[in-house]
Amino acid sequence: MIAGNIFKWIGSLFTDFLFAPFNWLRLTIAKSDGGWWTSNAVNWFFLLILLVLFAYWMKEAARFKKEGTEDRA
Repeated sequence: MIAGNIFKWIGSLFTDFLFAPFNWLRLTIAKSDGGWWTSNAVNWFFLLILLVLFAYWMKEAARFKKEGTEDRA
């Protein structure tokens, strides 16, 4: 009984609170002029974060390889 309530609470948390800004984007902003750009700005933001983190990861991997401390197991 408790487990069912926990999963209902988690579902309510995501649908009612965490995804509310995305519903607002979908229902109001996306239907206006420039809506495609505004809607996809979230995707471009996440892509930018991903590219920055990937570049950092590659820089650290090159540093470890140059120092000879890379784990090659």
